[in-house]
Amino acid sequence: MGKYLNVGNAGFTAIRKGTYVDKTGMIAFLNSTLGTMDKLTCVSRPRRFGKSFAAKMLCAYYDKSCDSRKLFEGLKIAQDASFENYLNKCNVIYLDVTLFIARAANVRNVVRMINEEVRTEVCQFFPDVEEGSDLVETLVHVNERTGQKFLMIIDEWDALFREAKNDTKLQGEYINFLRSLFKSGWTDRIFDAAYMTGILPIKKYGTQSALTDFKEYTMLAPKKLAEYVGFTEPEVKALCENFHMDFDEAKKWYDGYSFSQMKSVYSPNSVIEAVKNEEFGNYWTQSETYESLQFYIDLNEDGLKEAILQMLGGAHVRIDAATFQNDLTTIKSKDDVLTLLVHLGYLAYDAKEKSVAIPNEEVRQEFGKHRICRYY
Repeated sequence: MGKYLNVGNAGFTAIRKGTYVDKTGMIAFLNSTLGTMDKLTCVSRPRRFGKSFAAKMLCAYYDKSCDSRKLFEGLKIAQDASFENYLNKCNVIYLDVTLFIARAANVRNVVRMINEEVRTEVCQFFPDVEEGSDLVETLVHVNERTGQKFLMIIDEWDALFREAKNDTKLQGEYINFLRSLFKSGWTDRIFDAAYMTGILPIKKYGTQSALTDFKEYTMLAPKKLAEYVGFTEPEVKALCENFHMDFDEAKKWYDGYSFSQMKSVYSPNSVIEAVKNEEFGNYWTQSETYESLQFYIDLNEDGLKEAILQMLGGAHVRIDAATFQNDLTTIKSKDDVLTLLVHLGYLAYDAKEKSVAIPNEEVRQEFGKHRICRYY
């Protein structure tokens, strides 16, 4: 097992030892994309909505260096026709971008670190393969020599855009690195699939995504993956029954995210914390990104403060989410701020009505911690 290539199943093993809600059905969806034109998937969710849990689950399932059969026994994916097709049969490259940022002496070195360290490890796994000038060329050499492909999982793909939000040169370098992997003539040769997670969707330039070949599943449009955004109502009812908790209280505190294919989705980490502690309350982990938004809220562009106050009173506010550029620096309007708050989980989006609202009691209390409530 390596640090980046075929890291094993320790992460999912630890998850399974705790209170686990079965989300392995998502594996069947991803299995259907492997080797197809839809093989590049990007899932964006707020903090504490299970992104890293899902990434570790996928590592455990696909990684050929381990035997994860027992970990998936009795779970939904084990009953799916595709279960045996890919179970522990892939070379998996797993990148936690936040870990690279934490280890780097200077954040500007992160892209170089990823390129060099992963390339070095791939060469260690395939010692008879010529090392390329960069990671993508090295992966091409592996494929040419062995015929083997890779499945890449990138957790917190957008961490650099959040950590170095004003460093457009570094962001450009990072996007070009990702393009070299996923938007080139080599992509189909070296990857069976790629799966990225982040808080923000893929950066846009105007109306165009920087990585146009990725299929995106966001808080605005999770599509077929809506039931994996958080916990569904039947899942929360089962947890409340098992832990002798009041379901109606759980609904009041943690429900409120609704999508066309899943009408009732709950904040997953908060539900787990509530049943573990046997007490409902605010388990939200405050995001520093909200604090950075306070500047824009105080500007009160287009009546932003008034819109938030209306939502605190229970109203829905219409927005145009298409203008948001999926970063923290090109915020130019009320709609951009409110769209960002959707991606952060502070607001729920109604795609049919094109409106936003505060989803539940937990988030309502979190708004109460910020200066906006001095005006309410």
